[in-house]
Amino acid sequence: MQHTQSPIEIAVIGEGLAGSVAALALARAGRKVTLIAPVVERMDRRTTALMDQSIRFMDTLGLWNMLAPASAALSTMQILDGTKRLFRAPPAQFRAADLGLSAFGYNIPNATLSAVLADAISGESNIFRLDAQLERLDLSGNEVILTLSDGEIRTAAFVIGADGRSSKVREGAGITTRRWAYPQTAVVLNFSHEQPHGNVSTEFHTETGPFTQVPLPGSRSSLVWVVKPLEAERLIALPLEDLSREVEMRMQSMLGKVMVEEAPEAWPLSSLMSERFGKGPVALVGEAAHAFPPIGAQGLNLSLRDVMALTEVLKTEGGSAIAGDSGDRFHRNRRGDVMTRTFGVDLLNRSLLSEFLPMQVARAAGLHLLTAVGPLRNVLMREGIEPGRSLKELAASLRHPFHRKKAG
Repeated sequence: MQHTQSPIEIAVIGEGLAGSVAALALARAGRKVTLIAPVVERMDRRTTALMDQSIRFMDTLGLWNMLAPASAALSTMQILDGTKRLFRAPPAQFRAADLGLSAFGYNIPNATLSAVLADAISGESNIFRLDAQLERLDLSGNEVILTLSDGEIRTAAFVIGADGRSSKVREGAGITTRRWAYPQTAVVLNFSHEQPHGNVSTEFHTETGPFTQVPLPGSRSSLVWVVKPLEAERLIALPLEDLSREVEMRMQSMLGKVMVEEAPEAWPLSSLMSERFGKGPVALVGEAAHAFPPIGAQGLNLSLRDVMALTEVLKTEGGSAIAGDSGDRFHRNRRGDVMTRTFGVDLLNRSLLSEFLPMQVARAAGLHLLTAVGPLRNVLMREGIEPGRSLKELAASLRHPFHRKKAG
């Protein structure tokens, strides 16, 4: 039977990684949050590389101490051209030490991230959980009406859609999307290896997409191998021993003998970008707002920047009401970052697939320029871990052009 209860201040729809972090961050910022998602058992063997800015954000939420033991540092990232094309790019290596950092970020198993977030949410007094699914969202002025799968009808002052690519929040808010697919599938797996990885992540650029090894604790690594769909089917069907040999061969035995752990997974690649990321009393985060191939460790880091920006818009001092244009302000804040990252990843991916000779020359020349010009390489590294950081430092240097650090 349908019934109405007291209004919700902030409703977060979806309990994936982005939704869980959003609920926790806003609760810690003083808001009353209702997390609406069905309770499901997940087995996610994937890992996520969180960059330095994201790690610092997780630390402010009090989560990093629980995540650190299961994480592996990414101290060096290198790109190797694994194609057989006429114009091949030179090896490019990026070291966190060049930026004064011990690591660009850390690679963390998704299962660990989910477990730590679930524990934090269960102990947070500002979060109330509803075991239900959103069936419909209706906008009525500055109030949002939520119809849930258990028949309840609730109203909310603000709603955050973290309900993935098929977002009911996005649909109900009348926000359209742009979508496109790639002729690629990502094979995702973890493996152990003979030689230590030394906290080095290696990305081979191949004709079908990137082959990216990322360190895990001990002599283990995660792998995202982007291939054509038929090749993905072949790899997934191989016995683990045969697949292990294929991985070792593709890695040129850089880590010695490898052994693939458990069954690999296959994920068809596609991209999505919402027309808007917020509208009135609604905001979209994570894959409800943007999704793209797993290239350059951008996915969840971009989603966490969504949460950081939304927390700034919605945080409370003294119990202030949520402004009716909060979603619009969030949209203006996030538009540049999301569009830049989405189209940047798209361009890089298409450059790997392209048989157009000038495109191959441009990609090779670009990597050659990065290896040869240190300041340019440092700017790119800073932008990769925190967008706008290098521009802020440049602006600061222009404001104080004669400032120099004292020796000693």
